[in-house]
Amino acid sequence: MCKYADVQMGMMSDAFIVISLLFNQHINLHICTSAYLHIQHMSKIVSLLPAATEIVYALGQGHNLVGRSHECDFPETVKELPICSEANFPDNLSSLEIDNKVKEILADALSVYTVKREVIKQLSPDVVITQAQCEVCAVSLKEVEEALENYLDKQTQIISLQPNSLDDIYANITEIATVLNVGDAGNTLVEELQERVDIIRHKLKYVEARPTVACIEWLEPLMVSGNWVPELVSIAGGKTILAEAGKHSPFVSWEAIQQQNPEVIILMPCGFSIERSMKEINLMLGLPGFADIQAVKNNRLYIADGNQYFNRLGPRIVDSIEILAEIIHPKLFSFGYEDNGWIKFSF
Repeated sequence: MCKYADVQMGMMSDAFIVISLLFNQHINLHICTSAYLHIQHMSKIVSLLPAATEIVYALGQGHNLVGRSHECDFPETVKELPICSEANFPDNLSSLEIDNKVKEILADALSVYTVKREVIKQLSPDVVITQAQCEVCAVSLKEVEEALENYLDKQTQIISLQPNSLDDIYANITEIATVLNVGDAGNTLVEELQERVDIIRHKLKYVEARPTVACIEWLEPLMVSGNWVPELVSIAGGKTILAEAGKHSPFVSWEAIQQQNPEVIILMPCGFSIERSMKEINLMLGLPGFADIQAVKNNRLYIADGNQYFNRLGPRIVDSIEILAEIIHPKLFSFGYEDNGWIKFSF
């Protein structure tokens, strides 16, 4: 294990110049605008967000993770870490039951999730990563702040992610990389992801067909995917219905979807695997006039993994774009996600 030694050299104006000696490797110069100097060690990280966990691993910092959320399950090795959160409702509820339970919890001004602060205190992290995007989807910044305020025995940096677009996700990767002192790795990762997206954009540059796509984020009540998903669909060569890029996912009526008559329907319920979505597929199949929708007539109903993709705003968001490209333009793209990341529903 490499050791770091920080040497304070003095004050220049309002800044300290700190020489960080990385034994047997190299010397880094840091300018610290804070009036306080903290000894730098290998950062111990607790991630309370699956996407953040995947970012940390993609940056080559998985060995510094000491705790995870109850939902962090990729890569497989992360399951060995202590669990630092839990949901305040059972995991065997239906879509409607989950919706009702969450609304009940929020109406009582309670939290959807519990932060296990005793576990986190024992882990003594330097960095805790959470999110401020949605208090229903994962442990929120508010929950983390309330649980850990004046509770830990050390100063811990809390990083809160709140992306609404692909560029925001890239920025989150860069932010985490900077905090973990692996800025170059962050830049390289972002460049690699951008290159994959550019390949899709280039291939679709002269393709005029842009099928209309209904991305279903929740089955009961019906919700279509907003936020970053319309942007992903656009990159993959489609046009989203009833949702706008950068705006929250709206609840919609079945009649509104019927009026739009989409050419493609993709079920991607938040947090649901393909198998989990299939258990409630009859909610869609039983809707009045479902068989008359253009997508159904043309056998273009798909179920995607809304747990591993689409709602994980880390490196695999580009996998999600590739999945969409395969579904929307099957003659142009084949990345190998079929049967794993998505399936075509057979009537």
